[in-house]
Amino acid sequence: MNDRVFTSSLYERVRRVIPKAEWMSFEDDVNSILELKRRRNAVILAHNYQTPEIFHGVADIVGDSLALARKAIEVEADVIVLAGVHFMAETAKLLNPEKTVLIPDMGAGCSLADSITPQDVALLREAHPGVPIITYVNTSAAVKAASDICCTSGNAKQVVESLGVPRVLMIPDEYLARNVARETNVEVLAWHGHCEVHELFNAADVRQLRENYPGVTVLAHPECPPDVVAEADFAGSTAVMSDFVGQQQPARVVLLTECSMSDNIAVHHPNVEFIRPCNLCPHMKRITLANIRTALEENCHEVTIDAAVAAPARRAVERMLAV
Repeated sequence: MNDRVFTSSLYERVRRVIPKAEWMSFEDDVNSILELKRRRNAVILAHNYQTPEIFHGVADIVGDSLALARKAIEVEADVIVLAGVHFMAETAKLLNPEKTVLIPDMGAGCSLADSITPQDVALLREAHPGVPIITYVNTSAAVKAASDICCTSGNAKQVVESLGVPRVLMIPDEYLARNVARETNVEVLAWHGHCEVHELFNAADVRQLRENYPGVTVLAHPECPPDVVAEADFAGSTAVMSDFVGQQQPARVVLLTECSMSDNIAVHHPNVEFIRPCNLCPHMKRITLANIRTALEENCHEVTIDAAVAAPARRAVERMLAV
């Protein structure tokens, strides 16, 4: 099957979420990326918040932060392109130190990663001696290196309880920490970082959605404020949300998270009506087919980590993966 025929068949997968005219504007980049992947023995890891033409068109491995971290270990390619934000590319590099890891745009950052520094972590240790520090993966490698263990939104509760201690520090997402604290007997101390997408949702939004769309099932990401999670029918990571929709097949659903997530799940569930309150992540949207293509063509925006940082950061990530 030649690439033109193949990209036409790809369109059948996404035709309900991408207009044909728009897809035609993507085809040249999609074809070039497919060829570049073959030529360079490259794979593309794409987060659930990537747009459908990336997620369904060129990605080899897709998922949430935890899934991408786990699957990165199994990658046998020479080159990994991370279609996501910078901390995800650093995590892929930590787990694949001998491979070339590229991110299509070095400016694809994260408000949570920007909210804390290794110096902040040092001050927290001084203020709370002996209390383990759990660092959300949405942080720089340097912050991971200063912590004891990492977590994601999908395994945060398990990580907290795995340590067997009465009190932990969970950084940097305040809302994730407070939401986890409601589910465990461990005392969870929080930092003041927030996701600029999820902090926009509020409980009044949820009530208005229920009024406007009777019978809607509301799923919330645990980076949302606790009052939003309390108003929702179910809360979980993007992977858990996706699984919920697949297993429960709600007639009408709303995902309180970045809005490309709904498009990507909708491709697989034509019988589910997705209500889309659209909060875009400006950092995720810096990744495009065009700059994925450029990264592969020019081998640009390679992610590197200083060895003195990489070793302790890798230990924190590996401890998480072992839970």
